[in-house]
Amino acid sequence: MKKSIFHSAMLALAAFGLLWSITSCDDTEYEFSNYPCYFVFDNTASRSPMLATAMNPLSPGIFCHISVSGKYFVFNTNATSATTERVAFNAIDEQRSLRLGAYNESGIIVGYGNLNAPPTFYAYDNQCPNCYEESNLPRYPLTMLTTGKAKCNNCHREYDMNNGGIVSKGDNGRKLIRYKASTTGVQGILSVVNG
Repeated sequence: MKKSIFHSAMLALAAFGLLWSITSCDDTEYEFSNYPCYFVFDNTASRSPMLATAMNPLSPGIFCHISVSGKYFVFNTNATSATTERVAFNAIDEQRSLRLGAYNESGIIVGYGNLNAPPTFYAYDNQCPNCYEESNLPRYPLTMLTTGKAKCNNCHREYDMNNGGIVSKGDNGRKLIRYKASTTGVQGILSVVNG
């Protein structure tokens, strides 16, 4: 009788554990930020070769920072021979809504990571998530490194852009702010639509 009660209790506990694991929250719930971000860019006709490289799944590890200056999109990559590229808004760009990162000031970083096959396409905020959380002010932009890392010059953390934006050097903390993004290819459309 005691064995029967013990087995019944163990089965009930196992069933409860299975039910809990099915219904509980996990890390995928927090994969993307709740911050709003909206950027759609048509890269047909080679409007930005730098962005095209970051949108190429055959060039994983190359990331492109996107910001706006006046009526120009500004593109930079983490490639060793990178320079700044400015692309004027066209008529469609001028009519589109635009929100690039925290407070619309940080800009975003996009590119394929080099750790998965097929590679994962990422879009991150260009703001240190840990310094930003402490101050709630967008004054902590990241610097992209040729190694596929993004560094904060304030707290000196490095984030691995190839690996979901996790902290790879420095104090423990939050990973990079990540947005939902997709691309239709090198000379296609980039969509970063979040929140």
